[in-house]
Amino acid sequence: QVQLVESGGGLVQAGGSLRLSCAASRSILSTNAMGWYRQAPGKQRELVALIISGGGTHYADSVKGRFTISRDNAKNTVYLQMTSLKPEDTAVYYCNADYGHNYWGQGTQVTVSS
Repeated sequence: QVQLVESGGGLVQAGGSLRLSCAASRSILSTNAMGWYRQAPGKQRELVALIISGGGTHYADSVKGRFTISRDNAKNTVYLQMTSLKPEDTAVYYCNADYGHNYWGQGTQVTVSS
């Protein structure tokens, strides 16, 4: 069993920045990929950003150029740096880790006010 603990969410004004963190209880070097997803009220959960084991990254079109996913292997932590935030970025953000089996964090709320 792997535990993923997210932090860093909160309330921010449009144009502001936040950095989300996801700390894993197992080495992230053994993951195939780690990612951030989000789910807004009444909408399906969607992929925001992904970082694969080789270091490659993938972003949803809606966040390209504004969000950056990164990881610190020594700390078993993945980050999501979010800049130029928009009200439509408001959602619960979830961390996902693919260790061959998918694990999810509990989610952290991000609210962007206009």
